[in-house]
Amino acid sequence: MTALRKRHPGQGLSLEDTARPEPGPGEVLIGVKFAGVCGTDLHIDEWTPSYHFMHAHLPVTIGHEFSGEVAALGEGVSGLPLGQLVTVRPSVVCGRCEACTAGRYDACVARRGIGVARDGAFARWVRVPARNCVPVPAGVDPVVAALAEPLTVSLESVRTGGVKPGDRVLVLGPGNIGQGIALFARAAGAAQVVVAGHDDAPRLAVLRQLGFADLLDFAETPMDQALAPYLAQGRFDVVIEATGAPAVIAPALAALKVHGVLVVTGIHPRPVPIDLTQLVRQHQQIRGSYRAPESAWPEVVAFMGTHQAELRAMITHRVPLSRAVDGFALARGKQATKVMVEPDAAAA
Repeated sequence: MTALRKRHPGQGLSLEDTARPEPGPGEVLIGVKFAGVCGTDLHIDEWTPSYHFMHAHLPVTIGHEFSGEVAALGEGVSGLPLGQLVTVRPSVVCGRCEACTAGRYDACVARRGIGVARDGAFARWVRVPARNCVPVPAGVDPVVAALAEPLTVSLESVRTGGVKPGDRVLVLGPGNIGQGIALFARAAGAAQVVVAGHDDAPRLAVLRQLGFADLLDFAETPMDQALAPYLAQGRFDVVIEATGAPAVIAPALAALKVHGVLVVTGIHPRPVPIDLTQLVRQHQQIRGSYRAPESAWPEVVAFMGTHQAELRAMITHRVPLSRAVDGFALARGKQATKVMVEPDAAAA
């Protein structure tokens, strides 16, 4: 089969012919339907410093946001019928550490990521632990089901911020994660959701299609000027950062009310200076948000079932696996919200 792989440290990925994997004990073989291009994949391609930990796991097939059908069962697997559409939690727990043996899998200290530390889904087939499969009910489009992983990240960001009915929320970053954050903040009852980006017209257009009107592009109007009319109404209850741009942290805190919460979801390339005295005097909190607990996945699958029209609008491009590099370029250039890669029929 053809797979998109990271073979060596340094910039670049390669399409290669690899053997079809076979599921081991406790594993299943998934026939991939769709796999999404994520910011993580772009970082792996570029080999940014925060991903050098992957060196020990190379070569590896990348891709961790995906849906597919159960095609074969490994020894000891039951409860997953062949042909079942699933989405897959990409974080594989070790099963041996103190947390795992106590059943606290969210606290595993030796987890490995599908598409990062073990082969992922930019391929026709991928083997995964059966316990990582989340069944998707009939009626949910497989391409929408492939959005599950980023949607869990978005949901966790909103919950980490404690967004509640009546809150005013500022979302920095209108990409796939930011759009999901806006949707979940609205679902949580936020009275106002403002989403801002920088030179992000295509992604802001998708948000407009999703029913959001308070949209800002800091490439057109500087951040302080663009936020001024909103801050005249009062500072925000919650600010959620999903850019990975260190320069936005200080103005994000300035836009936050006393006792407000800043949630940092982006992965930043370097340390960020913070005025701690101002933070203390304002009684503000900074909270990091990353991986969602396993319990969030069925909730997101249920949300997909009732919000398919909105979620489908977030999928702006589809490319075959043979043109995955073109999809990466669309994502990197911010022309796309979510690019979905579909395995080539010829690669089956």
